[in-house]
Amino acid sequence: MRYTKIAFLLALPLSLLVGCEEKRGASVDTTSVSTATNEGAADANNSARNVRDRENATATPGDQSGAPEDLKTTQAIRQALVSSTNNYSLTARNVKVITTNNKVILRGPVRSAEEKAGIVAIATRVAGEGNVEDQLEVESKL
Repeated sequence: MRYTKIAFLLALPLSLLVGCEEKRGASVDTTSVSTATNEGAADANNSARNVRDRENATATPGDQSGAPEDLKTTQAIRQALVSSTNNYSLTARNVKVITTNNKVILRGPVRSAEEKAGIVAIATRVAGEGNVEDQLEVESKL
């Protein structure tokens, strides 16, 4: 009986691994993703915009450099965005900050032009003038 329990405990993780292996090769069908906008007005928070990320048309967080100085820049910008002294919306606090070769790309939706200007100012203060590419989009009020 004791050996049966041991064998069961050893077989359980193996069966979980086998189940994971089967799912790794699964593919996701992205052909049904709609890229339509709401009557011509593009919503900055529209999930259909993520299609461009899958097609490598723009920088994504996966493009973040692993260089210590780039990581430090991204971290400083992120900490400034979420500091308690800023009253940015949750949407603004979650913008993408991607740093490569001390060049910062800001992407994502923000609620207002004021939030956009504030985030760009923070990034410019940290990374330096001329080192920030602003791809932030103000959400449309529908």
